[in-house]
Amino acid sequence: MATGTETLIALDQGTTSSRAMVFGLDGRPIASAQEEFPQIYPADGWVEHDPEEIWRTTLSTAKAALAQSAATPAALGITNQRETVVIWDRESSTPIHNALVWQDRRTAPICAELEVAGHGDLITAKTGLLIDPYFSATKFAWLLDNVPGARERAADGQLVAGTIDSFLIWRLTGGRVHATDATNASRTSLFNIHTQDWDDELLSLFNVPRSILPEVKDCAADFGTTDEAVLGAAIPIRGVAGDQQAAAIGQACFQPGDLKSTYGTGCFVIVNTGAQPVTSQNRLLTTLAYRLDGVPTYALEGSIFIAGAAVQWLRDEVGVLATAAETAERAARARDDANVVMVPAF
Repeated sequence: MATGTETLIALDQGTTSSRAMVFGLDGRPIASAQEEFPQIYPADGWVEHDPEEIWRTTLSTAKAALAQSAATPAALGITNQRETVVIWDRESSTPIHNALVWQDRRTAPICAELEVAGHGDLITAKTGLLIDPYFSATKFAWLLDNVPGARERAADGQLVAGTIDSFLIWRLTGGRVHATDATNASRTSLFNIHTQDWDDELLSLFNVPRSILPEVKDCAADFGTTDEAVLGAAIPIRGVAGDQQAAAIGQACFQPGDLKSTYGTGCFVIVNTGAQPVTSQNRLLTTLAYRLDGVPTYALEGSIFIAGAAVQWLRDEVGVLATAAETAERAARARDDANVVMVPAF
């Protein structure tokens, strides 16, 4: 059995489930655990998660994987659903509202106002992103404006905010570290991918105070150490990347032109463009692939929001499936000349 110095643990906090895996230093998987959690749909186009459920499933899967491996890993890494945001109390670590998920469209009117006001080119030039509810900035603003007293508490220094990686780092370290990595920061519409910092002009435009945001670090950096009371051991947190960038790293897309295509809750393509950001003429996103030793590597990205999420919806909301695995059987039985098709363009 591998010892702690010979293993690493990865936490994969996704849109529909949380997973933990323990690996040997040779990349060989040793143990894993996974747990789904509920999707919350308060209104048409609104998607939320309970941050406490995210934390509970992350913690339970981590403990289960550690128990299977019977070793304390040398280090811990985090990958996470991107753009999803949480704001929480600095003292109690209690979220002020459910997490607003990357799929959530409630801020579409805010985005339309920004577009009509002519801010699209500025935002794209600084962030590589389009004006869209997909990204984090308008979600932060919505929470600050719609949770009673949130703006006042933020101004008083009582609140902190971040994407899911930041929330997990905060909880894992017992509130000692408020940080994110450059790939997650690059998906907020508040981070300038050229200067590699939160951008004051964007913060003002979206009305998000810098004081609530985390410190931005490289993907491989010191993100603190887990509190022994959390996982039963002090494990250094040494790697963080948003899920699609983590997939590109895992697929060894380290050279310009290397491309990964992955299929999960949604479908995502990322192509490494090297040291220089490339601007798409076809509404692809310019983003970070990763940042190491302070040096950014850029990428182009294309997204399809709904893939596996449609299967979960058919199972949990419509009730036409008992298990996700039934889709394979149904597809095998389907007639090639059937006139009814399902297009998951939700």
